[in-house]
Formats: sequence, C-alpha cells, structure tokens
Amino acid sequence: MFSISPVESMNFDGHTLYVKRDDLLHPDFSGNKARKFYHFLHHDYSHVTQLVSSGSAQANSLYSLSVLAKQQGWQCDYYVSHISDFLRQHPQGNYAAAIENGANIIDVGDLPYADNIAGMHLDDVMQYIMSSTPTYADKPSLLWIPEGGRCEYAETGIAQLASEIIEWAQVRQLITLMVFLPSGTGTTAAYLNKQLMQQLAQMQLTHELNIEVLTCSTVGGDDYLRQQFSQLIDEVYYPQIINDGHKYHFGKLSRRCFDMWQTVCQSGIEFELLYDPVGFLVLQHYLKTNAATATDILYIHQGGVLGNKSMLPRYQRKFPHSI
Repeated sequence: MFSISPVESMNFDGHTLYVKRDDLLHPDFSGNKARKFYHFLHHDYSHVTQLVSSGSAQANSLYSLSVLAKQQGWQCDYYVSHISDFLRQHPQGNYAAAIENGANIIDVGDLPYADNIAGMHLDDVMQYIMSSTPTYADKPSLLWIPEGGRCEYAETGIAQLASEIIEWAQVRQLITLMVFLPSGTGTTAAYLNKQLMQQLAQMQLTHELNIEVLTCSTVGGDDYLRQQFSQLIDEVYYPQIINDGHKYHFGKLSRRCFDMWQTVCQSGIEFELLYDPVGFLVLQHYLKTNAATATDILYIHQGGVLGNKSMLPRYQRKFPHSI
C-alpha cells in the first residue's frame, strides 16, 4: 500500500541533514502512523466491528484510526483526557477530520463515573474503562489499540522502515549513520533500533555499517521514555536518549519551539508543531556539544502536519503581536 518514502537533504545549523520523508507515505496514514498501523492494513481483521483507542484530542493517531475504522466499516471509540471549549466550539485539524470520518470522541471527564477516575493517568483510565464497560469486556469483535499505537503490532511496519534505511545507507556506501527522531510513547524509536540491530546482524553487516538510533522525549522526560521502552523491547535494544537540559511539556506553547519550527520550515519541508520543534532543539544542542562526532544524520519526518491547522491558531492567540 505504501511506497518507499524518499530521502531529501536540508541545511540545519551548518550541518547537512538528511530527512526521511515518511510524511509523504500516504495522505491518511502519514509518518509513524503509516508504520504503526501497517499491520492492520495488511492482515485479516474481518472479525472486528469496533475499534477502541485513546490519546489527545488532536493526536495524529486519532485521525489515522478514524480513517482505518471508516475504511473497514468499524465503529471507532476514541477516549481523550480533555477537549477544550475552544476546540468543541471550533472543530479543526485532526479532531475535526476524525469527527467527519465518524469517530466517537469521548472526553473521560464527561463519563458518568468521572469522579472514580479523576486524577488518573489516561492509561490507567483506559484499563478501568475496558474492564468495567460491559460492551467492551471480552468482546472478540473489538480491537483495542493503545495510545499512539504503542503495541507489538507496530513492529511490522517499523521493520519495513528499518529495511529502507539500511538499503539507503548501503546505496550511499555509508559506514556510520545516526538516525534521529523525537519520541512520544517511544514506540517507533524502540522498534526501529531493535529492527536495525537485528537486520544488520542477520545480513552480517554489523562490522561494515554502524547505525545508531538517537531520540528525545517530548512528553514525560527520559525516565518516562525508558519505562515505555521496557514495555516493548529488551534493554539491549534501547535507543540512546539525548536531551538539552530543558523540560518539555507536551502541547505547551513555547516561543523557542515556534522559532525553531519557523527556522526548519525555511528548508522547504513543512514540519509539525508538537514533536519536531523539540526534536530539532535537542538535536541542535547535541550537534553543538558533540562537534567532533562527524557522521551522517538521518532525521525521520514522522508526519503530523495536519495538526498544524489547529496548532498555528493557538500560537497566534498566544503571541498575537510577534507572529
């Protein structure tokens, strides 16, 4: 269904940066969602009638899952921890597109038992919902996909990404390559590093081609990211986590992030406003503090630009006189 995504180059802070354009894979399943949901598009799920997932009201996964459900004729229930009054009154971006596709987006604060789950993390809320909702419990026709596609099925598509990267590196006759991508749940980074290590070993290329995956946390810090890794892969496959000393709060508007977004978009490639600015800020810091490490760098563009339709107005309201 998906062709091999192209690789383009851009100048970043005096360095030539290669960009793996996974955002161009498919208009409805771009970036890491194309990789994570590849399994469901290429395997038989004819027994499924209902899809349940969770995440942010503007998550890229919300839109992609709504498309998947619509294509398959499934009911889509998507739980979120909060929907702002502004978004309810002015639907836009992933939220509006998912509603148009028929997704049932549920604010957990509106549930009749909201008091019982107040203050709980969304992951814990979903465990409560899945076990206490009679229409969900032990239902063979229900497909449950954790937030952001954080499950073992995601590895199928990410294995293909690893194969494409190895082939690209071989064509360019590279000896060392650093692959960098910002992380939310860390699913893509974790499985990508695992697959690269395993495939290089299977191809007996570990002494000829060294590929290292680096990532940074955009959600809950480095410890949170390691915890997410531990639920998916063995420690030997953990990618390297780097940071720039700043604590980033997911979705919180930052002038530093917006300025970085404007800078990298001048390359002619549109990046998204949630993950990419943090990724480039951390990468910038890494390059400055590791100037002696001369190696080729491949940045994974994980899509999500549809979300810019709602993020840009937020920034314009936050900084009305400077944007």
